[in-house]
Order: sequence, then C-alpha cells, then structure tokens
Amino acid sequence: MRVLHVLCSNIFSGAENVACQIINIFKQCDDVEMIYCSPDGKIREALEERDIKFYPLSKMSCTELRKAIHDIKPDVIHAHDMRASFFSALVCGNIRVVSHVHNNSFDSRKLTVKAILYQSQARKYTHIFWVSQAAFDGYRFKDKVKEKSSVLRNLIDIGEVNRKASEAVDQDIYDIIYLGRMTYPKNPERVIDVVEQVVHLCPTVKVALVGQGELQNTVEKAIEERNLGANVRMLGFKSNPYGLLGKARVMLMTSRWEGLPMCALEAMALGVPIVSTPTDGLKEVVDNGVTGYLETTDEKLSARCLEILENNDLRSRMAEESFHEAMKMMNVDDYRKAIMNEYTR
Repeated sequence: MRVLHVLCSNIFSGAENVACQIINIFKQCDDVEMIYCSPDGKIREALEERDIKFYPLSKMSCTELRKAIHDIKPDVIHAHDMRASFFSALVCGNIRVVSHVHNNSFDSRKLTVKAILYQSQARKYTHIFWVSQAAFDGYRFKDKVKEKSSVLRNLIDIGEVNRKASEAVDQDIYDIIYLGRMTYPKNPERVIDVVEQVVHLCPTVKVALVGQGELQNTVEKAIEERNLGANVRMLGFKSNPYGLLGKARVMLMTSRWEGLPMCALEAMALGVPIVSTPTDGLKEVVDNGVTGYLETTDEKLSARCLEILENNDLRSRMAEESFHEAMKMMNVDDYRKAIMNEYTR
C-alpha cells in the first residue's frame, strides 16, 4: 500500500509533526510505503532529519497535486487539514481520501468560505479524523459529516522525545518556555503580557521563546518596549527544542484556538507542567491543578506560573503526574490500527 500525505505548508509545525509521526510509526510495516507531499521549503530539512521520502510541490494547486498523484500512484491520500483535503478531493479520482483536521480554527466554526468549501467535497472523504472532540464540535457542518468522523488524538513517541532531549545541543535552563509558531492562532503577544506580570513580581525570571512566524517582529518590539530584554530571549526555530523544553520549569501557552498541540504532549512526556488558556484540545489533556493549570485571564496565568516556579514540591508532583498521563495516552498500536482501518475500509 502506498500512502501520500498531503499538506499545504512548507514549514515544520503541529500538523506537519503529526504527519511525520504517522509516517514513522508505519515504517515497521513492510507492506506500507508513505510519502510526504507539500510545497517545498524549510520542511525539507525536517524530513531529511527524519529520513522521510518527500515529493515537493512548487505550490499547492490542482495541477501540481495532480502531477504528484500521477507520479506516486498512491492507494490512499491522507490529507492534513481542510485546505489540503479540499485540493485532494478535487483531483483524487477514485483514490481513497482520508481527511485529518488538526485544529478548531475560528474560520471553520461559522458560515465561512472555508467551512463551505470543505463541506462541498465531504462526499469524497472516506473518513475524517479530528484531533480533539472540540475540533469536531466546533465545525459548522459537523452534523453532515458525523457518520464518517472520529476523534483521533495526536500521538508522540515518548522514548524518542526523551532521547532527543538528552542529545540536544541547546541545554540552557529557563523558568518559562513558549514553544510554537509566532502566528495569530498561537497569540504570542499575550505571552509577553503574561511574562511582564511575572517579571514584576519575580525580576530574575528567565523566559525562552522558541519558534518563528509572521508575528516575530511584533513580539520582539513588545519585548523592547517593555524593557524585558534581560528576562526574555527569542531563540527562533529549533529543529530539536527538547533539551530546552525538558529543562524548563513551566511551559506557557496562550492560544486562541488549537487542535491537540504536539508541544503540549511533548512537554508532558518530559514532565513539564503546562499553564495555558483553556483552549480546545488542551482542556482534554491538561488536568487542571494536577498536571498544570488552565486560566482565562493574564493575572491568573501569571499567578499560576509563579505558583509553580516558587513551589518545588508542587512542580515535582505536577511533573510526575504529567509524565504518567502522557504514558497512559500514548498507545502506538491502537493509533496505528485506527488509521489502518480507514486506509483499508
């Protein structure tokens, strides 16, 4: 069986990470070959590091994707997120299309062009995986696709994450870490709002921001304007951020919407408590007060960060609970079986 994983972005982030994880867990299956297909760009480096076959596109279009399908001749197209699913459905012919929705974005919750276009091709999707119940519940036309939908929470290889953490070149220690794209859904500007309040009460706190994106300059300007340069370091994209993540004392997230963020699962696997806005899939994996905290206001978010930083016993308990919860969630065999069932249905 040959599977073509189709994505619209040319960077490595959440959905791209999930696609790579799926490809990796099927490598032991001799009768399954998987190829990653997306516009060319920085994603190429991430795929080379993971020894994943890559079919690059000059851009996402029907013409380019049709050529990829002609060359690869896949038995299944596994399309990640709504835009890739839409394009795949347009050119798939008789090939099975499994759609995989990775977030609960605002523009799919209402009567929008995106929601309508995705629904217009729904008959072509043989199955739809949603990474969280919130992602499914948030879709405007969920009732029309519920019969072919199921929730498939993201998976990580806990052993691999811990191995990468031990091998990482970057091993500096920070009190708080933000790990994610500098984009509107992730709301990194709000991280600075929260950090400013933490610094006011704890002037020696050290914060790392790991990631890049279109809001990078905006965040840099906010750090400068608020005189936080001595406390906050912007480290940009890291192909292996797990050394930094594993040594951090708290991971801070302020997303407007999410699916089930891989960075949250990775933090749990490394025993790092999470302080976050109560967003979508995070509400399903963060046990409030046990593995971290979910809060709605900047004041509460900053107070919870300080609470963990100042209480070693609390942080140790949360770290242990986080790791144990990650272990319970990560069942590779069940995950692989759920996907294979839809490939072969």
